[in-house]
Amino acid sequence: MKKWRKKMKEKRTRRRSQGEHFSLVDFLLEILIWIPEILIFPFRLVFWLFRGLGKLIGGIWDFIN
Repeated sequence: MKKWRKKMKEKRTRRRSQGEHFSLVDFLLEILIWIPEILIFPFRLVFWLFRGLGKLIGGIWDFIN
């Protein structure tokens, strides 16, 4: 049992030291973080476009009057 534990520990440290490898848990957490961002982004984009257009039209209107 001791040899097996030591062997698994060496594999784990070797895997971590070779670079970033995503595990299934990392992948699922990444998806859970991105889902709200993907759903909210279009509404936020439309909001900022209308706000920018409103400020532009307001600036033009103030210039005319």
